[in-house]
Amino acid sequence: MLTHLHVQNFAIIDDMTLDFSEGLTVFSGETGAGKSIVIEALGFVLGARGDVSVIKDGAERMCVTAEFKSACLPTDIRTQYHLSADRFTLRRELDKKGKGKAQIDGRAVTVTTLAQIGRYLVDFHGQHDHQSLLHASVHLNLLDHFAKHGDLLTHMQTAYQTEQEIIAKLDAIRLSAQEKERLLDLYSYQLKEIEDVHPTADEDVQLETALPKLKHAGKLLEMAEEAYEELYNTENSAASRTSRAAKLLTQMAELDDNLMALSQDVNTALVTLEDAAQTLGSYKDDMDVDPNALDKMLTRHEKLKRLKAKYGPELTDVLATADDLRLKIKNLQHAEEHEQDLENDLKTAHEHVLKLARSLHDKRMKAAEKLARLITEEIRPLGFNQVKFSVAVEMDEENITSTGADKVEFLFSPNPGQALRPLKNIASGGEISRVMLGLKTVLAPTVPVMVFDEIDAGIGGETGHLVGQKLRLAANGKQVLCVTHLAQVAAQAHFNFHVEKTATKNSTNVTISPLVGETLTTEIARMLGGNSAKTSAAFNHAKELLQEVNRA
Repeated sequence: MLTHLHVQNFAIIDDMTLDFSEGLTVFSGETGAGKSIVIEALGFVLGARGDVSVIKDGAERMCVTAEFKSACLPTDIRTQYHLSADRFTLRRELDKKGKGKAQIDGRAVTVTTLAQIGRYLVDFHGQHDHQSLLHASVHLNLLDHFAKHGDLLTHMQTAYQTEQEIIAKLDAIRLSAQEKERLLDLYSYQLKEIEDVHPTADEDVQLETALPKLKHAGKLLEMAEEAYEELYNTENSAASRTSRAAKLLTQMAELDDNLMALSQDVNTALVTLEDAAQTLGSYKDDMDVDPNALDKMLTRHEKLKRLKAKYGPELTDVLATADDLRLKIKNLQHAEEHEQDLENDLKTAHEHVLKLARSLHDKRMKAAEKLARLITEEIRPLGFNQVKFSVAVEMDEENITSTGADKVEFLFSPNPGQALRPLKNIASGGEISRVMLGLKTVLAPTVPVMVFDEIDAGIGGETGHLVGQKLRLAANGKQVLCVTHLAQVAAQAHFNFHVEKTATKNSTNVTISPLVGETLTTEIARMLGGNSAKTSAAFNHAKELLQEVNRA
């Protein structure tokens, strides 16, 4: 569960801190007030793409920190990321030069790592995400996510890759000698380029952590020596003066008990000073001011940057490219020796791939039936009295890929007597939003935080009321964050925040304030489009909406 979010210099947010609790939290405000910026900031700290253009005007860097309860993560994930405390903190920075920092509990990590752990924490549904539901290409992934047959998919991908490697070897045999020599030269050159640098995973992160200290080693050493002298190493140092004072106070305390506590405090301060001096002494003794070491580190860092630019984006990708190049070179060098064996291996590999594809198809058919039933149950109360929803799974054994041989498409009929048709051909914007809400409720039960950015697009009235109720139910035992323009949705929240944009001559900023009591009723009345005065019909309607959920 998300407990705390701190945003600095992000878009038009100057410095903002929000605390969160379990349940449905709603952000509301005028159009253009910046409601979605909070969601974007949360996405940024969880590994979403960062852009220097988002940094607030006049600031050098933006920073977002998010605190989560670790109990919401599976045990193996907590172990993988070394999260032993009750809570952990994710932090990400980006400066004007495009240089970023990512941390988990103060430990430097890659942005990719933030994104990996983020998938276990938050499920986002943005304003335009529902459009992806119109594309059949995403339906297969959604069905597989629901079916949870990840191991079988992994076997399928491995078997398919094996088959493709055999095909590549056979193709290599049939290459002309000239083409084979050209490819060998190319692959060998690329491999040598990587091997000459000999990178290791996350080496760039370690260098970026060490470089600032090494760049300023001379100045740091000079300052450390001066501080050490002031603390400890001269007759007039702080430790020497404190030692003399401690002795005097000890003698005075023997004569006046009222000075005993003060004597103890000064003696404790003396110990602290001596410890600090020893630590500082070790620091300066270990300081390396060798300019050659800095040159080597900078050169090394530049080489790694070039490799990442050409074979990246991360060093793990560079290492994977090297492994792939070695395999290609080996295949080209030895392919002709085993052509008949390869043809036999290809036949066996294809039979294995086909068997796995058929097994996946059978499991997807069963999962599709269950998914269709659950989604129908979820969306029927949202204004679809006689809705029909189906997940079509068609197998094409002539076109097998790493995900199998299936094409999956969601079919939908919102009205009685209307035939099932592809979702993209029949659903309106409001219907798509409701279907997506049903999907998210069914597909993300294990993710502790769900985020909906204007899930209510294209709906209103009673349907909006039903969507609000569904969001409140979805927040039972977890967290749902929602940006909305609908009063019916906002009234169902456990917690409400009002987002307001304020502009001066020289700057624009966002303020976010909690809404309770009369301020909440006034905001609901505004969202209803009426007068927010206490005697107005809109204000009374707002009170009725809140009374329905015992909030007025």
